[in-house]
Amino acid sequence: MDSTQLLKGVLDLAVLAVVDDEDGYGYDVVRRLRAGGLDDVGDASVYGTLRRLYAAGALTSYVVPSESGPHRKYYGITPAGRDQLKTQRDDWAHFSTTVTNLLQGAR
Repeated sequence: MDSTQLLKGVLDLAVLAVVDDEDGYGYDVVRRLRAGGLDDVGDASVYGTLRRLYAAGALTSYVVPSESGPHRKYYGITPAGRDQLKTQRDDWAHFSTTVTNLLQGAR
């Protein structure tokens, strides 16, 4: 199965979950998503998602200076982002349970 379409539907949820664990800069979020098993996630998709979630008020951002390279823009979750994360977690739990039940019944 091509996971690209599935990933598009849950990328907001996955990014919010990763940033809820710990603030992170763009590539750090990509790395943590991949380490969590989303091997096919693209850099551009994550950066676009971070920007969109920031514009929507789900994330905040701040810049951390670096002595060994360019400054890094870190993202953290806002209270509105935590509300969105909770809603999307609940939606995902319901949806995944429903699909699992359908697949098990199709044996």
